[in-house]
Amino acid sequence: MSLGKAVLRSRSEAYTTHITEARRRGRHVRDVIFLGLLILAATVAPYGTRRYLSYPLRTGPQRASPGHRNPAYLIRAEHAAVASENNLCSNVGVQILKDGGNAVDSAVGTTFCIGVVNMFSSGIGGGGFMTVRLPPSAPGGTSEVWTIDFRETAPALANSTMYAECPVEARFGGLSVGVPGEVRGLAEAHKRWGKLPWKRLVQPSVDIATGWTVGKELGLRIHWPEFRSLFLHNSDWSHIFAPNGVLLKEGDTIQRVNLSRTLSLIAEQGPDALYHGEIADAIISKIRAESGIMTYKDLANYEVKVSRALEGTYRGRKVYTSHAPTSGPVILHMLNLMEKYDLPVEGRTDVNVHRLIEATKFGFAARTHICDPAFNNDPDRIASKIPLKSYGTLISKNMTDDHTHPASYYQPMFDVPEDHGTSHTSIVDVNGMAVAITSTVNLVFGSQVMDPITGILFNDEMDDFSTPGVPNAFGLWPSPYNYPEAQKRPLSSTAPTIIENPDGSFYLALGGSGGSKIIPAIFQVILNIDWGLDIGSAIEYGRLHHQLYPEWVEADDIYPSELLLDLKKRGHSLHVMDVNRVSSVVNAVMLKDGIVYAASDSRKNGIAAGY
Repeated sequence: MSLGKAVLRSRSEAYTTHITEARRRGRHVRDVIFLGLLILAATVAPYGTRRYLSYPLRTGPQRASPGHRNPAYLIRAEHAAVASENNLCSNVGVQILKDGGNAVDSAVGTTFCIGVVNMFSSGIGGGGFMTVRLPPSAPGGTSEVWTIDFRETAPALANSTMYAECPVEARFGGLSVGVPGEVRGLAEAHKRWGKLPWKRLVQPSVDIATGWTVGKELGLRIHWPEFRSLFLHNSDWSHIFAPNGVLLKEGDTIQRVNLSRTLSLIAEQGPDALYHGEIADAIISKIRAESGIMTYKDLANYEVKVSRALEGTYRGRKVYTSHAPTSGPVILHMLNLMEKYDLPVEGRTDVNVHRLIEATKFGFAARTHICDPAFNNDPDRIASKIPLKSYGTLISKNMTDDHTHPASYYQPMFDVPEDHGTSHTSIVDVNGMAVAITSTVNLVFGSQVMDPITGILFNDEMDDFSTPGVPNAFGLWPSPYNYPEAQKRPLSSTAPTIIENPDGSFYLALGGSGGSKIIPAIFQVILNIDWGLDIGSAIEYGRLHHQLYPEWVEADDIYPSELLLDLKKRGHSLHVMDVNRVSSVVNAVMLKDGIVYAASDSRKNGIAAGY
């Protein structure tokens, strides 16, 4: 084990021990302070020892070394494709397409599947956002692009100061759970645009949950040290992840029988089965037993939001993405900033790499203005400002090519929480209907609360709200725009995006997982295509990340060393890190010259599928 990994492991174990002790002892300010220090230590430390500018350049879907970096696969298909983070689920989605389903049907089936096999990312105890492209109904017509917001909401008893004394309660336990929206969201999309019967879409996950083989990514995460005690000693979890007192590993059979029964009821009865009746009773009972405040009424009253997608353009192409509280407006803002440069002709030059970081920093400054629009007392601050070309033109005057600046130069208003694990799937069908869907339970394995009756793993989405009066480790005060309030939806880094060619035909669907790293990851994949890479290579290429605080560029160790050296000359502080660490993940589908291309990011062992 490397020194860096050993240090991180010891910190993770100390972090878990502290959380357990903090829960036992109750709310104490000294516990909160110590927890903050532990979080900072674990966040700042890399997953491996840092390496500074001493590595060869590797690009495209290659393995960093035998048995080390995961293999990447670029899928070519004649008709349709699904790019998800799990090959089993990509194939579930493709089979739905082969059976006459459309992209929405495929998205429903694939998303249910991910919630079963990659429960650390998403599931029916969580929520998310979906962007749907409806192709023209007649030749020469125009498409319609819609978004469905099925983000979790704060319970009715939530208030802005609920975590002020003990912020850790926003991350773990019943008080961290937001009202789940995934089943309502998937059902709404199916009701509006689906073709196959609902039961046909849910049934594959019913069957899979009775027993499947642990894949590589789940096998790795089961053995993360911070979850060892939970999986071995908490009976709600151990019968799944350590049925014989030993943690499962890749290749073992795993079962979620209780969840299979729950999904079977949802398949037969539709979404109401989760929000009313015996499943709802079990959900509320478990959350309340874990000190939560959610009520049966919160579940029964949950509603999704459906609207036309947020629209912009980039180099003549139409860009459709999700509205606030996602970071869709931020993606448009960053693209608007880069549009002034002739990137496709100039290529990946040193100055253009510097520019993409500067655009990212301005993007994260814009993100500090975003919140749930329903709780926004200044509508001009988001929709009428951030995604517009005019605002991009105004901000672009502050872009400098010769050097970077301190974080204050970009004028962030407040700090916003860094959200975490998610799952993204991109789909295009034979008729050009496309879906980009991002779903989440927030932190890896969510709130760490699982209901033993229904098998549902609950989100900890309340952690995506800001906590008043508690500055972060860098002294930044939290955003009042994003404080918890009854039925409010927290800020999200997700941005499921669909792009059309200038003639209106489908071009690209993409999105990502990985918390705040989602935003620059989506942005850089689009730029990588500008710079001549195919969709697979664009996803696999090394990435850069800067979110204003901390004030450094996090760079994959496969990024070209000569470009990183130039960034240092322009004043950037660099932390070069192992590309194999847990980071952002992008899955995308693309149509070019009549061929469908699909790629799932090897960073999460995803494999796309098509036919």
